[in-house]
Amino acid sequence: MSRPPRTAGDPWQQLRSCTRARIALGRTGSSLPTTEVLRFGVAHAAARDAVHAALDVAALATALAGGGFRVLQAHSAATDRQVYLLRPDLGRRLDDESRMRLEKEAPASELAIVVGDGLSAAAVQEHALPVLERLRGALDGDWDGRPVVIARQARVALGDGIACALRARAVAVLIGERPGLSSTDSLGIYFTWSPRIGSLDSERNCISNIRPAGLGYDDAARQLAALIRLSRRLGMSGVRLGAALLKA
Repeated sequence: MSRPPRTAGDPWQQLRSCTRARIALGRTGSSLPTTEVLRFGVAHAAARDAVHAALDVAALATALAGGGFRVLQAHSAATDRQVYLLRPDLGRRLDDESRMRLEKEAPASELAIVVGDGLSAAAVQEHALPVLERLRGALDGDWDGRPVVIARQARVALGDGIACALRARAVAVLIGERPGLSSTDSLGIYFTWSPRIGSLDSERNCISNIRPAGLGYDDAARQLAALIRLSRRLGMSGVRLGAALLKA
């Protein structure tokens, strides 16, 4: 008597073990299973907490200084977190005190480095230092004692004002990305050549999802170092840089 055919297990379970994405959630009647509803609530709460959490500037400054970096500080025109979330435009502008203080600093030679809290302070707290340590190595010692500016209540475009104040030819902004339901600690890097007040997003290059479960520190540093060298040679970044590489 032949045996009945072996039934395969749920193939979705194997796929779910490979990703934190919300796939194959199942259903109970016309709704999600209770377990998935609860998991969604936890993930949503974690994302909200990440947006509102404050950057521990003192701890980050101490860690960066311990790693051999010269640390400066700046603040956007958004006076607190509530204003920052309600007025994105203020997060893109330096407050007057920070601008005047940075203008008194020595020029940042070629590249200004900004570490901004953005929408996930946890990402900056955890990942900024290891990325910068690897970037310093990837640039083959071409660091020249340039400062790292810790910026609070920062949007990406705040880096343009910081670069102008420091008379830098380029700026790299390491910033906490908007939390998702599967990641609350993702770091992004936005690089701009010839930054100015009012630079367009199309003039920037972005390296995203930097974290141990995403793009690794070494790969992120290598990509940024390559962008810096290309932009230095071609004198551009963003969409124009991509178009120039396609034509090459």
